[in-house]
Order: sequence, then structure tokens, then C-alpha cells
Amino acid sequence: MDRIVLQGIQFYGYHGVHDEERRLGQRFMVDVELSVDLSEAVAHDDVSATVDYGQVHALVLEIGTGQPYRLLETLAAHIATALLERFPVRQVTVRAIKPAPPLPGVLAGVGVQVTRP
Repeated sequence: MDRIVLQGIQFYGYHGVHDEERRLGQRFMVDVELSVDLSEAVAHDDVSATVDYGQVHALVLEIGTGQPYRLLETLAAHIATALLERFPVRQVTVRAIKPAPPLPGVLAGVGVQVTRP
């Protein structure tokens, strides 16, 4: 199966368990992998036979900057479900990353990954 990958989609959102996270907001990053058959698009060099990256990006931003969720897991799952419903893909993997979680110490971030058929 072929894959379309969008890496490092960034947005400012209001997701988090703590009230302060939902009140102040913070930066999030999302990676998306779409499993799709690209043979038609490749054979005809035809953009209409593949998934429009711009529309995928816009949908991730719409969900990420919209309704706040307490859990990264919920955010990632909603993005995955919406991508499956809107685009002709067989499977989707979404990684949602919080680069500056409210945890003591130094770390590059926390994240979750969900895969939906």
C-alpha cells in the first residue's frame, strides 16, 4: 500500500487535561499518514486521482483549532475519523504531539499515535 505523509502540521489549540491548558492554549503538531492506492494517479500523472494534500492540511487545522479536547488521544482519533470519512483512503495514522507539556523537567514533547482502518 502506498502512503501520503504530511509531517509537522502546527497549530495553536486549547486541548489539555488542566484548566490552564484549555484557557491559555499551546502549540500542537500533527503528523498524518494516509494509506492509499496511488497507482491510478501515477499511471496518468493525474492529481484528481490522488488525495489533495491541501484539503487534508485544512481539515487537520479545522479540527485542531476547533473544539477543545482534554486528551491528545481524543484529538488524534477525531482527526483520523474525519480523514477516513472525507477522503478515499484505506487506513490513516495520526500522531498528535504536544511539544511543551506541563511536566517537570526537560523533554521534547509527548504524543500519541492512533491508526484507524
